[in-house]
Amino acid sequence: MDINMIVVLTKGLTIAVGSLGPAFAIGLIGARAMEAIGRNPEAGGKILVPMLLASAFAEAIAIYALVIAFSLK
Repeated sequence: MDINMIVVLTKGLTIAVGSLGPAFAIGLIGARAMEAIGRNPEAGGKILVPMLLASAFAEAIAIYALVIAFSLK
């Protein structure tokens, strides 16, 4: 196998594995927020900001995986 092919496969696996956790986390955050709003619709405004912050922090982990993949040579 050529070294360039190994690097490309490693980059792909890094992004794939690094995105699995954040994908599940964002799904759970959204599901729990919708469940909470369904139980108490008046609390929608109070739930929105923490939900968005938690989603942003989970997404940051996926961005770290992308940066690591780009730094591989």
